[in-house]
Amino acid sequence: MSGYTPGLAAWKVAFQISPIILTNGLVNSFPGRMLPILAVTEALNLPLGLLSGAGGIGLDRFFANFQPLPGSTLIDQEIGRYPFATQSVAANATISMPLTVSMLMVCPVQNGFGYWERLPIIMALQKVLTLHNSSGGTYIVATPSYIYTNCIMRSMRDASTALTKQPQNAWQFDFERPLITLEEAEQAQNGLFSMITGGVQIPGNAAWSGLSTAASIPGSIAGVAVAPLQSGAIAAGTSAASAFNTGPL
Repeated sequence: MSGYTPGLAAWKVAFQISPIILTNGLVNSFPGRMLPILAVTEALNLPLGLLSGAGGIGLDRFFANFQPLPGSTLIDQEIGRYPFATQSVAANATISMPLTVSMLMVCPVQNGFGYWERLPIIMALQKVLTLHNSSGGTYIVATPSYIYTNCIMRSMRDASTALTKQPQNAWQFDFERPLITLEEAEQAQNGLFSMITGGVQIPGNAAWSGLSTAASIPGSIAGVAVAPLQSGAIAAGTSAASAFNTGPL
């Protein structure tokens, strides 16, 4: 770890060497219900005292390094696909969508035994993540600009490039952060939809389908149709057909 200041070393571990943390699921019995992915990718070196600096392993000699891929979202909204009465209505007719983030794990072979070392590590990583996902586990994904919590893994796939002749030298992890609390779900129904649900008048005196904003919509169509019949002709024993007979045409 020589050549790095303590601050830089901590940053490198947090955002490049072990930016993915398993939470809940498979690690429910672990302290804090968390397990950094470093514990899996460096499982062969942990007994040597890796985290304490023993074993002669520098920060540039870890099995894998991670980096966030372009395309991750911090804000994602779906907008209504219909004409809007006013600009304020258009600005409020949005629904928040889940956030997504993708990480690239680069794991090049670094020595003569690297090919044989990579096989059991990747197999162990795939097994651990599969069990964690099937147990309802979630993830924390740390990037230099944002820390995504309560994420769900969508996929882990080969993302190797032709820049090196080493096969399967990079893997892409795709995560999604869904709306998981009632408060977040309520916030997702923004502006326009909240006003419609609550029966609040739409800003700008917008008219719906040509109807006046002052026109009232009956709460129950059945109530309007049945009540007069029950209180009138049908209640008096008159047939339903004669109840609607108002005279000769």
